[in-house]
Amino acid sequence: MKKQILSLAVVALLAFGVQSCEKKEPKPGEDELTLGNKVDTLTTDIEQAKDSAVIKAENAAAKAKEASENAGEDVKDATTKAAQDVKEATKKAADKAEAAAKAAKDGTVQTAKDVNEALKK
Repeated sequence: MKKQILSLAVVALLAFGVQSCEKKEPKPGEDELTLGNKVDTLTTDIEQAKDSAVIKAENAAAKAKEASENAGEDVKDATTKAAQDVKEATKKAADKAEAAAKAAKDGTVQTAKDVNEALKK
């Protein structure tokens, strides 16, 4: 009886060993599906990265455009202010020149009157 049990145990071990040594070949469909899923995932990731990059580039372009427009407005405002300042400074200088010319004229007229009166005496 021991021999029979021992033989049965050996046969069971051999069967178990053969079973575990059998090479399981994956089904071609499973391999392709896994590879396909990986490709799909990578493609989706690439598209999302590309879309994100496009959005970032568009945002940067919009900000650059806005900054350029603001700079244009700033230059326009500065130019207008500078022109206004020059206009005011020119007007002040002209007023001062006019006042000086009038003072010179008045002084000359007064001096001429003084000379005439001195000559009369």
